[in-house]
Amino acid sequence: MTAPVSVKLLDPRAKLPAYGSAAAAGADLYALTDGPVEIAPGGTALIRTGIALAVPEGYVGLIYARSGLATKQGLAPANKVGVIDADYRGEILVALHNHGDAPQVVEDGDRVAQLVIAPYLTAQFQEAEELDGTERGGGGFGSTGRR
Repeated sequence: MTAPVSVKLLDPRAKLPAYGSAAAAGADLYALTDGPVEIAPGGTALIRTGIALAVPEGYVGLIYARSGLATKQGLAPANKVGVIDADYRGEILVALHNHGDAPQVVEDGDRVAQLVIAPYLTAQFQEAEELDGTERGGGGFGSTGRR
């Protein structure tokens, strides 16, 4: 399924998000820098993309790590998953965190994250005296076992 998403290039050097393959769920986001950006081990840097989006109402833009960047260089979004609400019109920034033990460098034009556009449900929260029962119940972290 495809749908148009308006993208404003805020800088003439900015690149539109692009899918790496025909069946890719995430579109690559590209760094827009004025030079190399070094991220120290344990450090975080805000990386510009030079774009703004008009996410359709009823959808959300989700910014995820690129698997190669995360596994090979230890770079992933600091907030794990970034959220772009449908009413946000500012520049998309990626907060890249260096989880590794060596400095990493981001260059202009590097693919730094991937963007997934997904539908969401706006909940109408209601206070309740009781919740419906389930087999799991209140079992928390690891309560369903390892296998």
